Amino acid sequence: MDGKVVEIPGERTYLLLNKPVGVVTTMRDPQGRSTVLDFVGRPGVFPVGRLDYATGGALLLTDDGDLAHRLLHPRFGVEKTYRVAIAERLSAEDVHRLSRGVTLAEFRAASAKVRVVAARRDGSVVDVTIHEGRNRQVRRMFEALGHRVLALTRTRFGPLKLGTLPPGRFRALTTRERAALERHRRPPAGRPRTSSA
Repeated sequence: MDGKVVEIPGERTYLLLNKPVGVVTTMRDPQGRSTVLDFVGRPGVFPVGRLDYATGGALLLTDDGDLAHRLLHPRFGVEKTYRVAIAERLSAEDVHRLSRGVTLAEFRAASAKVRVVAARRDGSVVDVTIHEGRNRQVRRMFEALGHRVLALTRTRFGPLKLGTLPPGRFRALTTRERAALERHRRPPAGRPRTSSA
């Protein structure tokens, strides 16, 4: 149009993968390890955020760069819920400390929502919801309290719930899930949209 190339936007792809443990959240791996893209086989998509090698669970893959940026930007405060299995019993004081925020080496982790799923003398299972996404944050929060994490699974990313999706399998988002994600294109209530200029 008027001597300029105009790209017509095509249909965007939005996939929810249950990332298995032992898979890297990258486009390719120089060490030859399996990546999340090996499981979806869709060209052009990329993972939104990261789950470390030893963590499994809900991972969004898309080719929508604008939405991905907004979902990862701290000011939007997208919640993530993790199910954590630890080797010891989680005390009431531990729950209180997690709820207030835990000081780590480089930063203070913000307050978390904590729900104890099961608590025994030899271990506990806990659901923890955070709105940050720093490297190995949930593991480090529990380690700071003296607890060894045995297993870590992200069960929710924003409005996307893992549900019964088996590890290594993926599905397209539902119309309702896509509509819920679209709300993140708008700035948070009470905060003006900042200019990128």
